[in-house]
Amino acid sequence: MNPINTMKLQFEGRSVNEAFSRTAVAAFVTQTDPTIEELSDIKTAVSEAVTNCIVHGYRDTLGTVYITANLYPDSRITIKIRDKGRGIPDIKKAMEPMFTTAPEEERAGLGFAVMQTLMDKVKVTSKEGKGTTVTLERSIRSKGE
Repeated sequence: MNPINTMKLQFEGRSVNEAFSRTAVAAFVTQTDPTIEELSDIKTAVSEAVTNCIVHGYRDTLGTVYITANLYPDSRITIKIRDKGRGIPDIKKAMEPMFTTAPEEERAGLGFAVMQTLMDKVKVTSKEGKGTTVTLERSIRSKGE
């Protein structure tokens, strides 16, 4: 199924841009007339994925974060958040709750668990030294349901 609308965004992987990315995606999603809870869930999941790019993907360097969001006729939204950073050597392990590669920064290791709780689907692909892509998917229910 082809998307009915698409948004692409790229920005420097600076922590100050995390809020910008969350707000930009939320603005795009509002055309589906989501509930406040749906919008909040999507914003939180995007924040977690973008934060992972900045903190883990580009640990000691500055890189670019890429976001593509697609809206489909069935009110489904997909959001791809990608970096070209370090990559994840073991995706399965990285997705375990409480696992973190940045304990010195007091990271809880709950980012992927939060994304999985808030979204219908979460897919992670990664290649060491090449980067990581997180694909989030969520169907927007009509407010009457």
